[in-house]
Amino acid sequence: MNAPGPVGIALVDKPAGLTSHDVVARLRYHLGTRKVGHAGTLDPMATGLLVIGVGQGTKLLTYAVGLDKTYEATIRLGVATITDDAEGDETGPRRPADGISDDQIAAAVEDLTGDILQVPSAVSAIKVNGQRSYARVRAGDDVQLEARPIRVARFEVTGTRRQADGFCDIDAVIDCSSGTYIRALARDLGEALGVGGHLTALRRTHVGKWSVQDAGTVPERDAPKAAEDPSASPVVLRGLGEVAGGLLPVVPVGEADARSLRFGQMIHAPEASSPEDAGELSAAVGPGEDLVAIVEPHRGRLRPATVFPA
Repeated sequence: MNAPGPVGIALVDKPAGLTSHDVVARLRYHLGTRKVGHAGTLDPMATGLLVIGVGQGTKLLTYAVGLDKTYEATIRLGVATITDDAEGDETGPRRPADGISDDQIAAAVEDLTGDILQVPSAVSAIKVNGQRSYARVRAGDDVQLEARPIRVARFEVTGTRRQADGFCDIDAVIDCSSGTYIRALARDLGEALGVGGHLTALRRTHVGKWSVQDAGTVPERDAPKAAEDPSASPVVLRGLGEVAGGLLPVVPVGEADARSLRFGQMIHAPEASSPEDAGELSAAVGPGEDLVAIVEPHRGRLRPATVFPA
């Protein structure tokens, strides 16, 4: 019988220049397994926190994708681009932005804070008639995406730099719901101020309660595989029970109930829990923080929705 492959959740700090798929490919090679995925893409120009699932850990990514996120961004006012970031061609004329006051910026930022409707960037990965929006834009199509509700809990300007060439660069920290496009915020801020705008730098610092400060680096191409030199590996895998406890309510189960759940059988809800009142999914965790299953309430009992092998 083959030995089980690596299992867990890894936090990695993506450098600029790599796509999220590049990072997944590096970890597949480094960890010696094909079963690797991520919870939320970062553009190649962006840096910061990627949540990576490995082996059975990929099953938990579903519950991590929708977590709120925090970004550090730099927005340049004075010109728009086709991609809403620094990698795209400029669209329209440049407009002087160095005369825009702090009060004007603050008012425009306030209008982009809270529960708002946002039109995603046209070069996003959203599918339009079965094709990625960015692919249609590159093919020369005029793509118009529909606005969708998002929440920007914090849009805090932390620095303003007015440039000699007429641009105005704004540094900001943004707390937002999943599905928010920071490029689109930069675009909309520039439009609101009448000068155009685009994103020039982006770093994701938090996904839910996870911080980039706790993340490891992406293995180099020529780095030894983790199995060859585990002590030198920059990738740290967190246990599934620990991770699930940060994503869902926890229901402790004993060995007998753990065995039943893994056979696809329902169990009685432990007296300490009230899943019917919660009406939500929970993580059934056995002895030693062993994640057994994601369970859901059903007629006073708990039935497994997703099972994790021992």
